[in-house]
Amino acid sequence: MQSLDWNLPFEITCDASNYAVGAVLGQRREGKPFVVYYASRTLNSAQMNYSTTEKELLAVVFALDKFRAYIIGSPITVFTDHAALKYLLSKKDAKARLIR
Repeated sequence: MQSLDWNLPFEITCDASNYAVGAVLGQRREGKPFVVYYASRTLNSAQMNYSTTEKELLAVVFALDKFRAYIIGSPITVFTDHAALKYLLSKKDAKARLIR
């Protein structure tokens, strides 16, 4: 077990399924990752109808909100395994619903 180092950047890894979203907040010390916080929650009935891309983005938003107290003012890197989401977030003219 390691304590977090406020001088190191944070890493957030997010994922979503048909029923839940989850995220891990971590840091790397000497190149080795360690976990600071795990978080997850189930999706409500409306969210279960979201597209896969929307669910993956919901996981990112959930993580940023859940870990806000830790990451505010700190450099962070967000990891997601959803290629379409990575592409949409890099576009300047992304859909308004996804930006909200």
